[in-house]
Amino acid sequence: MLTKRIIPCLDIKDGRTVKGVNFVSLRDAGDPVELAARYAQEGADELVFLDISASEEKRKTLAKMVRDVARAIDIPFTVGGGISAVDDVAILLDNGADKVSVNSSAVRRPELISELAQRFGTQCIVVAIDAKQLENEWVVHLVGGKLPTDRKLFEWAKEAVDRGAGELLFTSMDHDGTKQGFANAALKKLSETVSVPIIASGGAGDMTHFVDTFAHGNADAALAASVFHFKEIGIPDLKTYLRQHKIPVR
Repeated sequence: MLTKRIIPCLDIKDGRTVKGVNFVSLRDAGDPVELAARYAQEGADELVFLDISASEEKRKTLAKMVRDVARAIDIPFTVGGGISAVDDVAILLDNGADKVSVNSSAVRRPELISELAQRFGTQCIVVAIDAKQLENEWVVHLVGGKLPTDRKLFEWAKEAVDRGAGELLFTSMDHDGTKQGFANAALKKLSETVSVPIIASGGAGDMTHFVDTFAHGNADAALAASVFHFKEIGIPDLKTYLRQHKIPVR
């Protein structure tokens, strides 16, 4: 059985790590490079950095941060936020990122996934999907969850994988920041729909939630932010707890 991964997520705005609830009410959570180094030392398996203020002017700033992070840690990390072209990805990978995450740009132009997979390989293409339930259907949203689309979660997930996504990062906007647990029923269905690893995101509040998403949601990895940033859960403690509950971790 493959080991399950624990992945702290760092939302980056103007060079700082921030965290909110249901994608709003952001508060400062520290310096991304310092946090990254701390998580690597504590035993995180990977990291995800999402630049939520991404814009053309900030590309160089993001590339520098990626370079600084790559020097500070020895675990894989994924970078996303505003990626819309092959050149954007080349810059991030050249500066030390292991994988990139695409979201809105892929929904708007699905061919982007195929272009990135062909150029860089499926192993470094993560498609992030933000969705919320509307009338009992999981609907894909864009622009940090503000804009509903006509895309449905499971169909879009399948298309993304068919086009070359090597991994999916699914965030339930209904669960994000609530600390009430992950969207395990949707995660389980996702895992039955596609053949690539699924990263669960949105809802981590205590250690039982991680056990549940691995045992009942069939997630391959669990991503969380505030519980790690504000030291509510320590990664070494979490891994010990998971082992005690027969969840294989590194």
